[in-house]
Amino acid sequence: MELLNVDTIEAARGKIEPYINKYLYRTKEVQIIESLDKVLAEDVYTSINVPHFRRSTVDGYAVVFSDTQGASDTIPVFLKVIGEVEIGNEAKKSIKSGECVYVPTGGMLPPNANAMVMIEYSEMFSEDEVAIYESVPYNSNVVQIGEDISEGELLLSKGTRIRAQEIGAMASIGKSVVSVYDNLSVSIISTGDELLTIDKSLLDAKIFDINTYTLLALCEKYKMPIKRALVLKDDEELLKNTIQEAMNDSDIVLVSGGSSKGKKDVSAKVLDELASSGVLTHGISIKPGKPTITAFDEESKTLLVGLPGHPVAAMMLFEVLVMSTIQEGLGKKEERTIRAKMKTNVVSAPGRTTLQLVSLSVIEGEYHAEPIYGKSGLITTLTKADGYVVIELNNEGLKKDESVLVHIF
Repeated sequence: MELLNVDTIEAARGKIEPYINKYLYRTKEVQIIESLDKVLAEDVYTSINVPHFRRSTVDGYAVVFSDTQGASDTIPVFLKVIGEVEIGNEAKKSIKSGECVYVPTGGMLPPNANAMVMIEYSEMFSEDEVAIYESVPYNSNVVQIGEDISEGELLLSKGTRIRAQEIGAMASIGKSVVSVYDNLSVSIISTGDELLTIDKSLLDAKIFDINTYTLLALCEKYKMPIKRALVLKDDEELLKNTIQEAMNDSDIVLVSGGSSKGKKDVSAKVLDELASSGVLTHGISIKPGKPTITAFDEESKTLLVGLPGHPVAAMMLFEVLVMSTIQEGLGKKEERTIRAKMKTNVVSAPGRTTLQLVSLSVIEGEYHAEPIYGKSGLITTLTKADGYVVIELNNEGLKKDESVLVHIF
């Protein structure tokens, strides 16, 4: 059997990165309401202050703060009410010491007012006089000009995935159109004579297909539209024709299985024939996931990836190779990590970067990571894991109580 000539994970990323940067990052302008779950392709700066006027945070009376000093429940201060500000209208009437103006929540403070007294701490004493029962400090209950967002400030960074709150932030500065990256489309092709779709009955030495469903779920997580998801027999010509068809309408084609050097493992040969780049990587010094293949076709602008048939390895390499490279190029890596202490010693795989699955627990307010062991073909190892720890290529392992960075699923 021919052995794999392996790359490091960094080298494998480096080989596909130029193609991804050149061909896969298409941008388009959309209305902000259409940008939900997409990734910003521009830095968004504000050209205005938010708010652009001094605004009250309460219903009550705009006052000169020094007029309220000493006021209490038993000894109120009496102020003359000289008007009322209507929400959305400019406050033109200036106040002086001994005067106040009623202002609703969100209303503009009148000139010379420098604090707000909540209506709950006031009582009308006569037709134009109010009793104030609270001593308020300077600028109490007032939002200053630009306190939320200052003119010229960077509001949102390129690479940010847009949520409802980002849409609200853009609306607050009057930005109606934004540049976003197109979501990348994917075709998923699982191969193997032993595979059955989950609507069939088990027989002989067949197994249910796992990778199609786990990869579909991961693509859904990243909002990547699916062009097709197929299970194929181990047939070289069928595989070649199916990948060729997928290259016509997909940004990424994921081929699961057939990536090793076994008798029926033809993925590398097929991808080498179809991709203008030829095979870029066939074998990565990583555990799990060594028999991984990458290639790129410039004519169809398609990234081709041969993932291992083992479910754990396929999922892990999709995350740490494909999505990691894509997201770093977008300007923001969407990944959650936490610090934890190892519960036990862990030995790494010699000569390979090891992705060690771990479960997390909290002991006396600290996270602790416990290694989960299992062969890469056992999907249940992933269901027990909260994340994984990266043990670098030249690191012999991890020690008990060592602080590690856990990448959360």
